Amino acid sequence: MKNIPVIMIIFGGSGDLAHRKLYPSLFNLYEQGLIHDNFAVIGTARRPWSHEYLREQVSDAIHETHDQVDENEVKAFASHFYYQSHDVTNVEHYVTLKKLAQELDDRYSAQGNRLFYMAMAPRFFGTIATHINDQHLTGSGFNRIVVEKPFGHDIASAEQLNKEITASFDENDIFRIDHYLGKEMIQNIMPMRFTNPLIKNIWSGEYIKNIQITLAERLGVEARGGYYDTSGALRDMVQNHIFQIITLLAMPEPKDLSSDSVHQAKQELLKSLIIPTPEEVKKNFVRGQYLGSDTTFAYKKEPNVDPDSTTETYVAGKTKFTSGPIAGVPIYFRTGKEFKEKKTRIDIVLKHINNPYGQAHSNNITIEVDPESKIYITINGKKIDEPGIRREDLTYVFSKEEMAKVPDGYERLLHDVFVNDSTNFTHWSELKRYWEFIDAVEDAWQKENEAGNPEIAQYLPYRMGPKEADNIFESPTEHWIYE
Repeated sequence: MKNIPVIMIIFGGSGDLAHRKLYPSLFNLYEQGLIHDNFAVIGTARRPWSHEYLREQVSDAIHETHDQVDENEVKAFASHFYYQSHDVTNVEHYVTLKKLAQELDDRYSAQGNRLFYMAMAPRFFGTIATHINDQHLTGSGFNRIVVEKPFGHDIASAEQLNKEITASFDENDIFRIDHYLGKEMIQNIMPMRFTNPLIKNIWSGEYIKNIQITLAERLGVEARGGYYDTSGALRDMVQNHIFQIITLLAMPEPKDLSSDSVHQAKQELLKSLIIPTPEEVKKNFVRGQYLGSDTTFAYKKEPNVDPDSTTETYVAGKTKFTSGPIAGVPIYFRTGKEFKEKKTRIDIVLKHINNPYGQAHSNNITIEVDPESKIYITINGKKIDEPGIRREDLTYVFSKEEMAKVPDGYERLLHDVFVNDSTNFTHWSELKRYWEFIDAVEDAWQKENEAGNPEIAQYLPYRMGPKEADNIFESPTEHWIYE
């Protein structure tokens, strides 16, 4: 594997994301040889750490995530890490940061390559991008920036942030990261669709009745109440994770697997995304909040949550496209807190067909993303000892040995950033279209709030959300497959 020279600057180097995900992922890439001799990482944050203390934290992060490691390898890897105490609002600190980056570039022969990672509170993204530009932190080689979600709070803030970042970076050098696109079964959607004639030939409105996407979270908001009450399930999960999945399911087949071709197919699809009217929001969307129980607080009684909050901890809705292979097919989605279990699952529901057995059910294609990774097709067959039809699953699943080889989503996506492959990242034109959809729903809900009659369903924890979500289907014979 090619050894890529680079100086990586992580804004938020003392944070939880860096500790749990970035440092272990970088170590795996180091062991694979993608980064090795000619790289250094600068961790920045407000805490008064030293280089040595950061290296201790990096070593701890690796030991927490790896069962067995070569201690000499860990020590050698950690020696490439440096710490710079940094207030992102202080211009002088960027001057110091630039000086350190250049010193390390010379020391490690990094060839002027810079990689910036925003791993801190989103409210600082624009400030950091602005000062990277006005203090000339970019190097003489490649310059790439990785931006965590959320990319904006609505379309106006997203456009402003995009303007600030594009002052320093070209669109092709901006990697808007969504770790869901690094998950094994999400990356399996395109191969499943385009390499299997059995599936490819029925991927149309002629055969598909609807598609259902469930992103269920087992826990409540807990310590994230302050953040969550300004976001909600629609912005927190639908605007990114769910729309990424929808796009992969509904996009036309790209002419090849290059990043440009894949994004061209996605953009072609998203032009036909139907933006809902307020009337359609009222009919096709449900928002809810979880109630309390003996073991959990109700949402409105969680710490740092407004007791009069109208923020949704659950949302179910519907999307449609006017072009693409499944034009006109309803795609239903739901996500929320305090479900009965943690689960990410996609159900492709096929239409019933006329048959002499009468009672035969439709075939369904199910993709389980979390916590298991598998695909199964539900088919009909004959019962052995009595008349009638039974249902069986044809299953594609990984062995334990195979699962052990599956890289973490962050490791996979960081690899792609280093090799400059933006296939599994979001382009601005796609993100903008997602926000147009989300804003239409949020605006309709805000009008309900202002009128004093918000329709917010209440649901008990450890269930599947409010029963009102059963009413968004176009036909009374349709229902949620995963119950």
